[in-house]
Amino acid sequence: MASTATPYGLKPIRRQDGLPYAGAVTQYLIDPAGEATNLFTGQIVILGADGYIALSTTDGSDATTNNLGGSSTGACGVFMGCEYVNAQGQLLHSPYYPSGTVAPSGTAIKAFVVDDPNVLFQAQLDGAGAQTIIGTNTLLAAVQSTSTGSTVYGTSTSALDATVQTATAAFRIVAHVSPPSDAYPDVLVKFNPGYHSATNAVSL
Repeated sequence: MASTATPYGLKPIRRQDGLPYAGAVTQYLIDPAGEATNLFTGQIVILGADGYIALSTTDGSDATTNNLGGSSTGACGVFMGCEYVNAQGQLLHSPYYPSGTVAPSGTAIKAFVVDDPNVLFQAQLDGAGAQTIIGTNTLLAAVQSTSTGSTVYGTSTSALDATVQTATAAFRIVAHVSPPSDAYPDVLVKFNPGYHSATNAVSL
């Protein structure tokens, strides 16, 4: 029973065609000179014009300036951790990227992203969601930032908006994971077309 708000961002569960999610990720790079925000597992990320991964700082409330891409390009996917060499020369595998981390000369900061637009993600709503929310749209309850995550666990603390969205928005709610009677139910969602860069024909 989800009687308390304990959001964790987006967690990949299975593909829309019914096949299980097998853990597939795509490797991208984070700016070796340092990205200005933390990146937490479960956060939505974009591919910037510089070719590096960055945090999505829009809420997915419309298909133009707020479609998760910061413009009309859409999101790249969901961040699942990173790999980098620290100042002591140690190779670290981390569930989150600490803001401002710089890659030592000759090394790269690798980000691992679920970028398949057919993956269904589990997330928690920020309020009650009856059976009638199935098939409706939703968006992030609040814009992601460098503080919408835990530096202890490395995971996102973002939730999805429980308010029914009949207009276009970033995600389609496809199923309940926990009972609809819960105060903060968990649901399965997918990226709507145009809100993910793989289903969007707009270039960077």
